[in-house]
Amino acid sequence: MARNRIYLVDVTNRDGVQTARLGLAKLEKTMLNVFLNDMGVFQSEFGFPVTRHETNYLNANLELVKRGVLSHIRLSGWMRATIGDVVTAYKLVPKLEYLNLSISTSDQMIVHKFKGKMDHETVIDEMVEAVKKARSCGAKAIGVNAEDASRTKLEFLIRFAKAAQKAGADRIRYCDTLGYDDPFTIYDRIKKLAKETQMPIELHCHNDLGMVVATSLAGAKAAIDGGVDAYINTTVNGMGERAGNADLVSVILAVKHSSGFNGKYHFDERVNLSKAWKIAKYASYAFAVPIPINQPGVGANAFSHSSGIHADGALKDRRNYELYDFEELGRGEPEIIETGRQIVTGEYSGIKGFRNVYEKMEVKFKNDDEARKVLELVRYANVAKQKPLVQDELKFIATYPDIAKKILTMNP
Repeated sequence: MARNRIYLVDVTNRDGVQTARLGLAKLEKTMLNVFLNDMGVFQSEFGFPVTRHETNYLNANLELVKRGVLSHIRLSGWMRATIGDVVTAYKLVPKLEYLNLSISTSDQMIVHKFKGKMDHETVIDEMVEAVKKARSCGAKAIGVNAEDASRTKLEFLIRFAKAAQKAGADRIRYCDTLGYDDPFTIYDRIKKLAKETQMPIELHCHNDLGMVVATSLAGAKAAIDGGVDAYINTTVNGMGERAGNADLVSVILAVKHSSGFNGKYHFDERVNLSKAWKIAKYASYAFAVPIPINQPGVGANAFSHSSGIHADGALKDRRNYELYDFEELGRGEPEIIETGRQIVTGEYSGIKGFRNVYEKMEVKFKNDDEARKVLELVRYANVAKQKPLVQDELKFIATYPDIAKKILTMNP
């Protein structure tokens, strides 16, 4: 049995929101943090501390941590590995405790992205100074991102990681930025990196070649086989730049049920797969992207059988044609769809309709003044989202109106 563990670091609120043509409102990002916390995910990369339209949202979510609403999940910020970004981040988000510092390491990007402004040595120097600055600002845990690590010469990558470790970094993030690795190449590279550095490794893989879950798991196996903890980066429903990132639910299913991982590697015991159905549906609604019919675990056809042989076998014993149970993912309960009159909240809602919506959810207000204050926030949330609010969002606003107000406030 391997002694090290696999943890999940979800990056939907940082990388997922960079999906071209799509995005999330700050309330939606907050709800995803709540759902990820309920699901037992170790860490959410919740945004960009140097991006000013994120400031109120980031500080409000850290307040949710302080109040115990986000009870165990870590919230980490992403920034470039520069002293300037670190200083700005701590000026805007002073209570930030976890962060990832990113810089390109491949010859391709050093030559053709930096265009002579940096070479291999200055890349390391810049990263080291940023790590030291972050630690002096109060960072509790620092990850260092090697962007385009899969196209970086391994000898330089090892030297880069050792320099990060010496400067005070806790983890190295191996970024397969273009989905260039396959399960075999990433295993060899990560195992050598782990053995040489004995530094925990994050696997940040992309799906440009359709292998993102396989490469993520192969990398995690290599890290553990090399003697260190593994942190797999995921996004809900595989959202992300270009072809996307590793789907959260698919990764969990693969670790829990594939022949090479089940019972052989330690998985973060807090992960609760029964929340999968809820978070996948919410992300689909928030991004306005349907869940593919054949999506593992949460797709409409994931547990559907039509051919005679399959239907007969599944009815005799589900294990004939189902590797895991739909109940494990929080599926199986009927869903009620309203087909009659509906009163919904919107940016022009009045108090009567608003009260009707909340009464159906059995949410009571102390008086009309409290109800009107929440109504005003609900109106602003509808303006921000430009689509109807779901029950979880409405309940969140009513329960934490002061936090909701911060999340909905923009200061250009």
